[in-house]
This record gives sequence, structure tokens and C-alpha cells, in this order.
Amino acid sequence: MNQRLVFHLKLAHKELALGRKTLVMGVLNVTPDSFSDGGKFLQGKRAVEHALQMQRKGADIIDIGAESTRPGSLEISAAQELARLLPVLEALRGRLKIPISIDTRKAAVAEIAIGAGAAMINDVSGLRHDRGLLRWRQRIACR
Repeated sequence: MNQRLVFHLKLAHKELALGRKTLVMGVLNVTPDSFSDGGKFLQGKRAVEHALQMQRKGADIIDIGAESTRPGSLEISAAQELARLLPVLEALRGRLKIPISIDTRKAAVAEIAIGAGAAMINDVSGLRHDRGLLRWRQRIACR
């Protein structure tokens, strides 16, 4: 049997061992046009409860996205993305025991989200949309 390689992802307040076991990332879309949940978690209270429920069910990370990246979706401003994201992020601060990842392609959103408690950035563009995200390269997971 092959032995799995283990990598350690150092976050601000925690370290995740990658490779020891499969980790589960719970996805929380706070967008009105998400292809996966149809905007069910656009309301802050519902979004927070869903994140807590995913943690209870075993998620190792919660990934919050506030801009839809579904095919055909329109880009929104950083201000619009932050207006959706920050109330949820702030309401979850101190309530989750697992790291929060922010699904964004914008450096301005990443900077504010990290300041508000996000542990990592999930950039679906692979750093092709906003090279300013390179500033946060130690906290970025690119798809």
C-alpha cells in the first residue's frame, strides 16, 4: 500500500494536515443566482445557520462565496461582494471552530475578508483575474 504524502497548511490560528485524511469543504454561497443552491442562503441568518450545520455534520473548512462564477454570470463590484460577505463572516466569527475560506477573485475583497477573520482565499480564476491577489499567495488555494 502506498503511503500518502502529508502537507501542512499553516493558517493564522490553526494548521491543517493535508493528505492524512480527506478533508471536506462546505460551500456557502451568499449569492442570489448560485447554480448549486438557487440563492437559498442570501439572507444572513440562514447563511450563518447553514455554516454551523455544515460544521456539525463534519465539514473541515467553510468556503463562502459572494459572487457567482456560474457560466453566464455577471461580475459584481468589490463593494457589492463585500456587502453580501461581511455580515455573514462577522456573524460567524468566534462561532465556528473550523477555518473560513473566502471564494473571491478580487484582492480588495481578500484583504478585507482576511482582516475580518477569514483564514484563506479560494481563487477560482487561478490568479488570472486580479494579480493583486499575489500579496495573499500564502493563503490562496487556486482551482
